[in-house]
Amino acid sequence: MGLESEDNETRTAGGSGPGPVVDPQTPVLRISQLDALELDSALEQLLWTQFSQCFQNCRPGLLTPLEPELRALLQLLVWRFTLYSSSATVGQSLLSLHYHNILSSSPRYRPLSRRQKLGLALLTAGPRWLQERSHTLLLCLGLGAGVPERDGGLLQQGLRSCLTLVSSIAQLTSLINFLVFLRKGRHPVLAERIVGARAIFSKPNVVRDVTYQYMNRELLWHGFAEFLIFLLPLINTRKLKATVSSIVFGGESADGEGATEGQGVFKECGLCGDWPTMPHTVGCRHVFCYYCIKSHSIADAYLTCPKCGAEAGQPELVRMEVEMMGR
Repeated sequence: MGLESEDNETRTAGGSGPGPVVDPQTPVLRISQLDALELDSALEQLLWTQFSQCFQNCRPGLLTPLEPELRALLQLLVWRFTLYSSSATVGQSLLSLHYHNILSSSPRYRPLSRRQKLGLALLTAGPRWLQERSHTLLLCLGLGAGVPERDGGLLQQGLRSCLTLVSSIAQLTSLINFLVFLRKGRHPVLAERIVGARAIFSKPNVVRDVTYQYMNRELLWHGFAEFLIFLLPLINTRKLKATVSSIVFGGESADGEGATEGQGVFKECGLCGDWPTMPHTVGCRHVFCYYCIKSHSIADAYLTCPKCGAEAGQPELVRMEVEMMGR
């Protein structure tokens, strides 16, 4: 019974058995197709991260010379067990999508042929590998940017120009294809348009649904973050810090503290903590460097003393009387 049910599911997926039939002409949301591509890219990056972690205890840079080939090999490995087996990538399977062969004249669903699947793999992994290996290939052919023009013949210059032209044309066609996709909603990738593959629903009556609980949570945190961004610049952190310090450590009077500390208050700036340069005061007993207090008073119109929390007035030069004592 289990084998028979699996055979029935296989025939249904191929469009030749009984079961719910999906109309290939049913349009697929653009966002679903783009999300499938993003999921495939995330899977490839996850596989590469797990693979590279296997060599983290080896010599640094061990995989760098072969990184383009290893990435292409991993991509072909994923293709073998996903797209080649079921005409759908991992991202498409998660979103209930799969590829339909639009080159077939049948109005019903037709899976991709082996030639189409192989074409998709080559057009997806090949250009990326060529782009990452183009510099090395040019150097091997003697066409690198560091080779003097007089050392290269007309053939080398022509090949270099052709490679640059082909790369520019490929990027331009990809851009045009994406603009057409935004307009018509089909073939987000140029390779799909070339091989004749189009994403359709694998199940009937598929609805893209995002729960309101998730949306409410995202909106709540987003609004809370914006509120904090608006509120934090309005809080005078220096005054708040001085107030909390006076509450926690006690509110001795300025005279009492002055008698305890004596002349030690004149030995350090209340802002930078160093020996005060051109010492100034702002109305309390603490002393500040001129540049420290001036810059802070310009930046904050409601500046308070970070030591005692007193409102800062205009900076005034500290005048001290030094008594010379003879021996």
